[in-house]
Amino acid sequence: MKQFPDRKRIHPSEVFAVPADIRHLDADQMDLLLDEFTAWRDRAKRADSQRSRERMRMLYIVLRYSGARLGEVLKLDDCTAFDFKQALVHLEHNGQTRQVPLPREVALELEKQLESPMASQVRGSFFHFDPGYVRRVFYERAKACGLPKEYVTPRVLRNSRAVEMLRSGVPLPVARVALGQASTDLTSVFQEFTDGDALSIVRRQATDNLGRRTSARNTFMGHVTETHEEMVMSEVLMETADGTPFCAIITTQSLHNLDLHPGTPVAATIKAPHVNVFRLGGGPGSTRNVVEADIMLIKDDGVIAEISGESPTGIKVCALISAQSATDMELKIGDRVEFRFKALSLVLNTV
Repeated sequence: MKQFPDRKRIHPSEVFAVPADIRHLDADQMDLLLDEFTAWRDRAKRADSQRSRERMRMLYIVLRYSGARLGEVLKLDDCTAFDFKQALVHLEHNGQTRQVPLPREVALELEKQLESPMASQVRGSFFHFDPGYVRRVFYERAKACGLPKEYVTPRVLRNSRAVEMLRSGVPLPVARVALGQASTDLTSVFQEFTDGDALSIVRRQATDNLGRRTSARNTFMGHVTETHEEMVMSEVLMETADGTPFCAIITTQSLHNLDLHPGTPVAATIKAPHVNVFRLGGGPGSTRNVVEADIMLIKDDGVIAEISGESPTGIKVCALISAQSATDMELKIGDRVEFRFKALSLVLNTV
C-alpha cells in the first residue's frame, strides 16, 4: 500500500495541562455527583421535600453544564432565561448578557421539569435559593459520594467546565467568552470573539462527539439558513462558521421531526464513498456541494484511494475513489482540488 505522509498538526487540547493549584473534577466525578443528587431526591418522603431537592438537582445540572457563577444561576428568571429550541441559557454578569449552549438532552430535561406541575408554584424563581444553603447541600452530597467537600463548590464546578471545554479542543479565548471571563489561571491569552463565534466553537464539541458515534468520515458544523418545504422532500440550506454553504435534500417528515428552521444549529455528515474528487475547473456537474481543499493525505491500495483534504478555512473532507481515477488525475499532496457531493447524500443531525 502506498501512503504519503500528512503534515502533522498539534491540537491545543493535546498539550493542555491544568495548573496544579486549580481544583477541578473530571467528567466521571461530576457524573457521580449527579447520581448522588438524583438518589438524594428519590429518598425524599414528602412531595414538598422532593420538589425542593429536584430544584437543587437542576441547579447543579445548570452549573455543571454552563460553567456559570453561582450568583448568575441563583438570579435566573426561569420563565425567560432559557431558549429550549436552541438549547441556550442567557446569563447576566455585571450588566453584560451572554448566551451559553447546553447539551440538547439537558435542555429537554430542563424544559420537562419547568413545565411540570411540580414547578408551577415556583415558576420565575425556580433557582432562587440562599447561597449558603446551596453550599451546605453541595458539601453533604460530596460527603455522601466520597468526594472532598472543597472539590464540590460552585467555583470548582466552574473550573471543571472550563477544563472540560479546553480538553475538548475549545480555544482558550473562546472558553473565556463562553464562561464570561474565566480565570486567567486557565486562560492566559485573550482575543475578541463575538457571541456567535463562541457559540459556534463551543458547539463544535458536539460535532466531535458525533464524529466518534458515526461511521461517516465527514462532519460539518453550522446552522440552517433557509428551508424550502415540499410535500415529500424538502431542501435545507446551511452554512458553517466560516461561511461555507451546504445543501441537503431530506424528507419533509425529517424536516419536521428535527424542527429545522433558520438559525437551528446542525451537523451535516456524509460518508467518504459518496464524495468525489475533481481537478479545479473540472467541468459542470449536478452536485450541489463543492469544497475546494488542499490534499493532505493519499492512501492507495491499488483498488481504492483515500483522499483527505483541508480547505483554506480549516474544513476537513475525505473521499474514497477508485485507485485508477486517482492515477488518471495524477493527484499529489498539496494539490488544490474540488471535493463534490450530492445534496441527497448529506445527512443532517441537530446538536
